Amino acid sequence: MVNVHSAEADRLASVGSYHIIDTPPEPHFDALAQEAAHLFAAPIALISLVDENRNWFKARVGLSVSEAPRPLSFCSHAITSDDLLVVENAAIDARFMHNPLAKGDPNLRFYAGSVLKNRQGHRLGTICVIDVKLRPDVSARQLSLLEDLSGAVMKVLENRRAGIVQHEVQHHRQQNQHFHA
Repeated sequence: MVNVHSAEADRLASVGSYHIIDTPPEPHFDALAQEAAHLFAAPIALISLVDENRNWFKARVGLSVSEAPRPLSFCSHAITSDDLLVVENAAIDARFMHNPLAKGDPNLRFYAGSVLKNRQGHRLGTICVIDVKLRPDVSARQLSLLEDLSGAVMKVLENRRAGIVQHEVQHHRQQNQHFHA
């Protein structure tokens, strides 16, 4: 049996290994969030990473805040499974009906989130779309494309991390050359 605390510690370490939390906006991520919003004609789209206490938004469309407390986060629920999380009506969904974001302003109703999962199987966060209106017209095709976008986000994350590692290796080599010179 997997130790839940150990698995979460491993997941948090994996999130940290990307060195992305609290970084400024980046065009690739912004474009992917914009694409998700466009795909669903949704007023809100996010690329989120879930750390220990919060859900931090690397890219956001239609939302001015850059994070949400983890207990209020729909994305925190999404990362508990590899499956796409679709909430058709948060006001009557037992998981969210008491959530202040669904009970009061902004009265969120619809959520669809696809997990950002790395090669090691860690669920880092989501790319998601949110609406204050019910969305009974969402198609299987749209949901499939949202899953494709999560794969694209992971490619950008992996490429970004590879660039950081390459930079660190070059910096280490330069320091060693100066030390041995």
